[in-house]
Amino acid sequence: MVRLRAVLLHTFDDPGWNDDWRAPALAALTGQLGRAEATLAAFVVDRPGGAGLAACALGGIEQRLGNPSNPDGRVGYVYNVVTDPDMRRRGFSRGCTTALLGWFRERGVRAVDLRASPDGEALYESLGFRRTQQPGMRLKLS
Repeated sequence: MVRLRAVLLHTFDDPGWNDDWRAPALAALTGQLGRAEATLAAFVVDRPGGAGLAACALGGIEQRLGNPSNPDGRVGYVYNVVTDPDMRRRGFSRGCTTALLGWFRERGVRAVDLRASPDGEALYESLGFRRTQQPGMRLKLS
């Protein structure tokens, strides 16, 4: 999954690329996946006829304060939806994302957010995602 994350991140053409993130990402995955009360899930497709993965989708559940449309405040977040370039157009990302959405539903999550790349927008729209009115912002703390 860390290797596939690198495939995804390379599409954003970050001039400050380094591999310092890989070990902490692996530690986060191994520390969170498979726990009894997991708030992180990963759905994967094995590479046909080869070793490793062809695609994956990860998602987490955050506890936020409730609001009128989501009283209990549980929000899912989809990220790291990626398929190796030579494995695309086979429905792998759709399958992984659909399974992840089922995982959210089983846990009573009522709202799911994501950030879509231009390549992923059509998939997410076909699954029912719509653009929101809230603009995203970020502050990097050092």
